[in-house]
Amino acid sequence: MTEGGFTMSMTDEVCSHVVAADFSTLDDFTITRVKTRVLDSIGVIAAGVHAPMCDELYDLLLSYGTTPQSSAFFRKKAIDTPSAAMINSFSMRSYDFEAIEAENPGKKSSAAHISGTTVPTALACAERAKASGRDFITALALGDDIAARLGAASGFDVYGGWDNTNTINGLGATVIAGKLAKLSEVQLNNALGIDLNMLGGSMDNINFKTLSFKLPMALASRNAIFSADFAARGMTATHDAFGGKKGYFFLFCGDAQKPEILCQDLGKVFYGDVVIKPWSACRATHPSIDACMQIVEAHDIDPEAVEKVVIHATPRTAAGFVGQPWEIGEEPQVSGAFSIIYTAAVAIATKAVRPESMNREAMEDPALKRLIDKIEIAPTLAPDEYQTAEVDIVMADGTQYHARCDVPKGDIYKSAMTDEEVLDKFYKNIEFSQTLSREDADRVVETVARLEELDDITELTKFMQ
Repeated sequence: MTEGGFTMSMTDEVCSHVVAADFSTLDDFTITRVKTRVLDSIGVIAAGVHAPMCDELYDLLLSYGTTPQSSAFFRKKAIDTPSAAMINSFSMRSYDFEAIEAENPGKKSSAAHISGTTVPTALACAERAKASGRDFITALALGDDIAARLGAASGFDVYGGWDNTNTINGLGATVIAGKLAKLSEVQLNNALGIDLNMLGGSMDNINFKTLSFKLPMALASRNAIFSADFAARGMTATHDAFGGKKGYFFLFCGDAQKPEILCQDLGKVFYGDVVIKPWSACRATHPSIDACMQIVEAHDIDPEAVEKVVIHATPRTAAGFVGQPWEIGEEPQVSGAFSIIYTAAVAIATKAVRPESMNREAMEDPALKRLIDKIEIAPTLAPDEYQTAEVDIVMADGTQYHARCDVPKGDIYKSAMTDEEVLDKFYKNIEFSQTLSREDADRVVETVARLEELDDITELTKFMQ
């Protein structure tokens, strides 16, 4: 882009847009989507607050000595803002229950988990700044948009090497932190350049079913705030974090990249995660979960009377990290969330897949183990299908049931959860976590509904202290 005779880099264009934008820039649809993701995120953070290694991370962060600036949600002591964002993000990622899928042009989407970084970052920074609800919404919408655009532009492949929860997330969160810190265009440009040095994350965290799958998203939150804070104090960095000779697109993206998407219609449309998850498991398991749910909801079958279950998937999905043979492993929570076989068994047995089933005790239930032993994955679907599954259930008496899922539930354009279902998920997560009374949960719902009217975001965050 050329302005005033000078050629602007992609990063210049983004920074100019972000600094100039205000609440009036946003359309009603974008504002509503932001508020839905915020409410969903609070419930998901609550559900994961005491999940494996969350208490340990919080204690570690406290041990370094800290100035209380922002709330570590549902904990007694506030903590410095980067650490608050980090622990809240880490908790939010715990059960793989957060909003997902970066919107692409044409109402399409690509693999991403943006909100798990951006929402905790925005809440922590806004609380420190005592920002208004409108400023909070504006910053979050801008950061979600940039992260989603990067997701669409990058050509990301979940079966590649990088985990994009600390590539696109980190840069999107830096936009949020910079906006709420009121950085200038030059300072924001430097902040993005600083954060470029801290992007990373390996998909082997998931391949080996380790709890470090939660770290990239959480590190993205912490590093984004550090980057904005350091830039505010005068630190300099590369002048084009996105399109520079050794910038984001060069370092992290392959031949499928489409950098032009980053600034296409910038300021005219605002992207973000398009899926509110109905199930606490990797999205790649959702098609088979939904197909199982179609059968058990229509026929109310007895799990003990099941003879055989065949889950039909694409060859790539069957050979990927969710198609591995089932074993509880050293980290049951991670093993369960990333297993087609386990989540299908839970769906058939309980008609839901929620955090309550992501623990060793649930996994060692004798009846569930017998059902698991009857499930197999067949790589029979066409290789070019995406997020599809078919399920055949054969009963002991010979009765056979079949279902197919073409679009798993949750996509706002194709298979949206209703407002009532989103609220039900929130209240169930609060009940599971035992963090808030029903009365306070109601107050959170009411406060999120009028976010744009808040003079100070602490009118919301006070409920999570």
